[in-house]
Amino acid sequence: MSTSPGPEGPPRQALTGARRRARERALELLYEAETKNLTPTQLLAELPVAPEPYASQLVLGVERRAGEVNGLLGRHAMGWTVERMPMVDRCVLRMAAYELLDELDVPVAVVLDEAVELAKTYSTEDSGRYVNGVLSAVASEVRGDRA
Repeated sequence: MSTSPGPEGPPRQALTGARRRARERALELLYEAETKNLTPTQLLAELPVAPEPYASQLVLGVERRAGEVNGLLGRHAMGWTVERMPMVDRCVLRMAAYELLDELDVPVAVVLDEAVELAKTYSTEDSGRYVNGVLSAVASEVRGDRA
């Protein structure tokens, strides 16, 4: 993998790191909004400094597509309702489901890997396996043969 900048823009590795940080920040924001009982839009409006653009895009996308995202998760989360999921897992799953729906330039494997890592880092080792299983089913439904 090349890490030198080319005529097309920043190196791929830099973009990957930036997106990873944006996902982590988006998770923090979704979690904060839920704990404060605010909408993501309300939370973003209260911040003294706006988050990186991709983090905002993820957070607002989760809010905009909430009905569809929750429906997908509800259909594929065996044994759990969305409301009963641990909050971190729910936020990770919502963000990744949104990415699968709307961020079609992001490969399925990247969405799943990033979500699993976030779940393992901020929740439990079991959460990583659970998130992977739910998102694999969601990816099959929304991306079909591209999954």
